[in-house]
Amino acid sequence: MNTARLSALALCASLVLPAAAWAVATVGQPAPDFTAADTTGKRHSLADYKGKYVVLEWVNPGCPFVRKHYSSNNMQATQREAVDSGAVWLAVNSTSPRSGDYLPPSDMGKWMQGQQAAASATLMDADGKVGMAYGAKTTPHLYIINPQGTLIYAGAIDSKPSGRVEDIASATNYVKAGLKEAQADKPLSHANTRAYGCSVKY
Repeated sequence: MNTARLSALALCASLVLPAAAWAVATVGQPAPDFTAADTTGKRHSLADYKGKYVVLEWVNPGCPFVRKHYSSNNMQATQREAVDSGAVWLAVNSTSPRSGDYLPPSDMGKWMQGQQAAASATLMDADGKVGMAYGAKTTPHLYIINPQGTLIYAGAIDSKPSGRVEDIASATNYVKAGLKEAQADKPLSHANTRAYGCSVKY
């Protein structure tokens, strides 16, 4: 990896707001409800999916860490496994229109289609209300909500907080593992982990 790329990744990883600035959705407590429109304009509420597992994924195509997991097909494989198991996967873009990384809904939808993403929907959260309700700090940042509406996982996609695609193979995928454990009525081995990536561009 060249010096410029390493610098970009380091800057991306460092731009995280102080913890005091965030409301924190707490594992073991009811997940905050929300309503947001997807890239086609259809509105989705968390309450619509009561009775199902729901995975929330914060995404920003301009982030090198997001591109790591999409270019390797790791994110799409995780999405497919979740959806195939009966879960709903909602990608959330909380990038502000003031940010250079902002994509309007149609372009965001085209990007997800181009990546062959398997998310159930991609939600636009331009005012940041959904992200702030969950305390989403990074892209990616992942959450799992159980059928009763309780937040059961919050954190990273996996155990290797690096920008290196080659690290994916030896990483523990917390989302895959957590969903399997929850669906088997087992406690999650890792319910809270530290998310890594670029700061959400609120």
